Amino acid sequence: MPSATGSSAILRTLRHPDYGLYTLGNSVSLVGMWMQRISIGWLTWDLTHSGTWLGAVAFADLFPSVFIGLIGGVAADRLDRVRVIMACQGTAMLLSVLMGVLTLSGYVTVELLFVLVFLGGVVIGFNQPSRLALVPSLVPRENLTTAVAINSIVFNTARFIGPAIAGLVIVASDVAWAFFANAVSYLALLVALAVIRRRNPGAGRDPGAVRPRTGIIADIGAGIGYAVRHPGIGPLLGLHLVGSIMVRPVLELLPGFSDHVFQGGADTLATLTSTVGIGAVVGGWLLARRSGTDGLVTLVLASTAGISLAVLAFVATDELWVGIAAAAVLGAVMVASGVGLQTVVQLAVEPSIRGRVLALHGLIFRGGPAIGALMMGTAGDFVGLPLPVGIGAVVALAMTGVVALRSDRIRAAIEGPPPAVAVPSSGNGGGT
Repeated sequence: MPSATGSSAILRTLRHPDYGLYTLGNSVSLVGMWMQRISIGWLTWDLTHSGTWLGAVAFADLFPSVFIGLIGGVAADRLDRVRVIMACQGTAMLLSVLMGVLTLSGYVTVELLFVLVFLGGVVIGFNQPSRLALVPSLVPRENLTTAVAINSIVFNTARFIGPAIAGLVIVASDVAWAFFANAVSYLALLVALAVIRRRNPGAGRDPGAVRPRTGIIADIGAGIGYAVRHPGIGPLLGLHLVGSIMVRPVLELLPGFSDHVFQGGADTLATLTSTVGIGAVVGGWLLARRSGTDGLVTLVLASTAGISLAVLAFVATDELWVGIAAAAVLGAVMVASGVGLQTVVQLAVEPSIRGRVLALHGLIFRGGPAIGALMMGTAGDFVGLPLPVGIGAVVALAMTGVVALRSDRIRAAIEGPPPAVAVPSSGNGGGT
C-alpha cells in the first residue's frame, strides 16, 4: 500500500490507538514542562541578573545527559520502556512540587535551584532514550517519519503555549505556580502510559530484537562504535554535536537577550520563546505531510545551515520585531533539522541497538547546549551575549559546509540500501 501523504498521513498515524493516546498525554505534559523551563530561566535571571548563572542553570538542566544518557540507552534496550518512562515521570513530578514549595515559601536560592534542576536533568537524561525509542513500537514503519514529525509538532506547540501561560502566571501571581502546574501535568502522560501498558503489554519493546545481556560499559561502547562507524549516522551526529554546542544555546540564553538586548521583561521572554514555538509548529506540520526517506539528508543539511543564518540575524539586532521574525525562522529550521536527523537515525539503526544510538543523539541534543550555554553565558558577562552567540553560528555554518562535501556518501548510506554495519560484539558474559 502506498504511503499516505499530506494531512491524511497525519490522521492515519494518529489513528493508531496507542500512539494517539501517547500523543494526547504527552501534549499536556509538555505544556507543563515548557511552563517550568521558562519559569526556571526567569527565576534564575531574577535572582542573579547574571549570564554566568543563566548558563550554569542551563548546564545543570542539560549536561547530566552526558553521563546518564548512555546508561539510559542501555536501559531502553534492556528494559520495558513504558515502565522506565513512568518511573521517571513520577520522580520529575516530585521535583517540580519541591521546587514550587521552596519558591512559594521564599526559601529558594539560585544554589538550591541549581541542585534541583540538576536532579531533574539526571531524570530527563535517563528517560529520553526510552521516550525516543518507544515511538517505533507504537506505529508501523511506514508511519514513522510522520510520527516523529507529529512529536515535534506537539513539543513545539507546547513551546508556544507553555511560555505564554507561564508569562501570565509570573506577571499576575508567583512563578511558583508554574512549577505546581507542571507537577499536575505529569499525570496526563502517566495515565496514558498506564492504559497503553494494560492493553498492549509489549508496547515497551521492539518485537524480535535480540538483546544480549553483557556489561553496561560494553553495551555503551557497542552503541558508540556502531554510530561512529555508520557512514550516514556518524557524520550527521558529528554535525549535530557542533550545532548543539555552537547555536542551540541561544534558546537557553533568551532571558538575557530579553532583558539586556531587547530591554524587556518576562513578557518579552515569553513572546520570543512562543515565537520559536510557532515557527517550529509550522515547520513540523509541513514535515508531517511528507513520507519516505528521499531528501532527508538534504533536508538536514539545508535546515542546519538555516539555523546558523537565523541565529546570526537574531544577534545582529536590538529591534524586537526583527528578533521575533528571526526567532520564528529559527523555530522552523530547528524542527526541520531535528525531525530529519531523528528520522534518519530511527530508520537506519539496527533495532537491537536502537536505544543506545538514540541515547547518543539525546546526549548531544541536551549536553551540547549545556556546554555552549555555560561558555557563552560566561563570555556574555564580559562582552555581551550577541558576540559569542554570533561566533558560534559562524563556526556551525562552516561545519555544515564540511559535512556537505560528503553528502553523496551520506545520502547513499541513508536513502539507499542499508549499509553493512555490524553491531560490535560486547562478549557473552558479564553482569549489569
